[in-house]
Amino acid sequence: MPTITKEMTIAEALRIDRGTAPIFMQFGMHCLGCPSATGESIEDAAAVHGIDADALIKALNDYLSSK
Repeated sequence: MPTITKEMTIAEALRIDRGTAPIFMQFGMHCLGCPSATGESIEDAAAVHGIDADALIKALNDYLSSK
């Protein structure tokens, strides 16, 4: 099972599993298709949106491990 890291882009996480999209949205990251989603890390995007990157990564990986 792949693991999502803060260094990955949102697009990379979505390629691992499209089911991660609702988790990003729950955390307030609604622009999953914007250019930044392919160019900046999840950690950088979380910082821009004022989101706890560690909590987001934990939620994403909890979702993946529950499948």
